[in-house]
Amino acid sequence: MNGKRLQEQYKNYLSDFKSWSQRIHAKKWLLFPENIGKYLSIDETSLSDGELYTILTNKAAKGKKGSIVAIVAGTKAETVIDVLRRIPVNLRKKVKEITLDMTANMELIAKRAFPNATRVTDRFHVQQLASEALQEIRIKHR
Repeated sequence: MNGKRLQEQYKNYLSDFKSWSQRIHAKKWLLFPENIGKYLSIDETSLSDGELYTILTNKAAKGKKGSIVAIVAGTKAETVIDVLRRIPVNLRKKVKEITLDMTANMELIAKRAFPNATRVTDRFHVQQLASEALQEIRIKHR
């Protein structure tokens, strides 16, 4: 059996792909509310061909199993908010803190989807700004 036939065999008969509850919308978004925790991170990433995705993760899982809460195609705030609002409100209210970059759309997403959470700018972006500012000062004083 060739590889393509094996994939089809697995997809059509051995896996639960045909009955997967997220199959209908999987190309647009995936949601795993059971993975939500008190401390989340939200960021955008490019997975392939320059397509941007917004990814929400549970920080407690440390990138391992159970870390993905949501993956949404694109970074448009309203689209992401609509998906995240599918998470029951009682779970969203349990989020204490959400780490994000300094873009306006991520701020809006965090504010609207997790109104009780404190929004924290991630360390990488703060360090980047500080480094850029320091470099400007060094150039001026040269």
